Amino acid sequence: MKQSYKIFLLGFCGILAVLSLRAQDPEFTQFYANPLYLNPALAGNRVCPRVNISYRMQWPGIYGTYSTVGVSIDKLAYKVKGGIGLMVVNDNAAKGTLQTTGVGLIYAPVIPITRKVSVTAAIQAGYWQKTVNWSKLTFGDQIDPQRGFIWTTNEAPGKQSVGNFDLACGMLISSKYLFAGGAVHHILEPNESFIDGQSPLPRKYTFHAGANIPVNKASSYSDETVISPNILYQQQGDFKQLNMGVYVRKGTIVGGMWYRGNDSFIILLGMEVNSLRLGYSYDVTVSKLTNASAGSHEITLGYQFSCKKPPIKYRLGSCPSW
Repeated sequence: MKQSYKIFLLGFCGILAVLSLRAQDPEFTQFYANPLYLNPALAGNRVCPRVNISYRMQWPGIYGTYSTVGVSIDKLAYKVKGGIGLMVVNDNAAKGTLQTTGVGLIYAPVIPITRKVSVTAAIQAGYWQKTVNWSKLTFGDQIDPQRGFIWTTNEAPGKQSVGNFDLACGMLISSKYLFAGGAVHHILEPNESFIDGQSPLPRKYTFHAGANIPVNKASSYSDETVISPNILYQQQGDFKQLNMGVYVRKGTIVGGMWYRGNDSFIILLGMEVNSLRLGYSYDVTVSKLTNASAGSHEITLGYQFSCKKPPIKYRLGSCPSW
């Protein structure tokens, strides 16, 4: 791809980010352990092929548990001078009442600025499908004031499933220790209504930034200590969320804590041995849902394949693994 086209992708994403805003996407709290879901511009930033799997169970104490699974694979493709990736996400709400499955293909060309600074501009094209089980829904005309839900509803069910094309883009600028990026998902605001009419899926805007700060000059990975402060802001429709956190890695062991404004604390523990990475996090709810929700659990598994690495004349992204 010519340099002008790469810059066009960068500018296109920037223009979308300043447009006016109008369902909320499922989320993962080990943000960088599911990198392609956070920002498509993270595709290929570890050079060799990698696979990431995330499983999240949200609010298990409430009937109708939400569970989400995300799987992605990506690598740096030298022939096209950028990262390529494939991502699949499945979200199950209210014990199978509403299911959403999305698939996305990503191309993320790298634009070298200097030997130590690079910019990645990414485009993601995909398809998602929502399916509703109408038999699990209840309506107001089924209620008897004394005996509860005993009547048959007169509501006519709508479509059982709805799907649409989806488009996203992202940017990432990184140096040896610092990184910052942004993404816009659901650019076309596709219609997700199961009945006649329009119910556009609002665009989701994401901004994230952080640093990887070495504390000591260790001769080996197992003796190295790194502190990584981070900030993440997301907005989708009227929903706004600010996350602030820090990771500390001592050799192969990682600990972390995030604060999600007025909602929860996120506690993380993980380890990375050779090519395998395993992480667990727990959301400690501090809102009014504290006693009822039982928090949220998330498990991530990642594997980094080895590969032959041709010489690269520029630096790639330096984001955390968690």
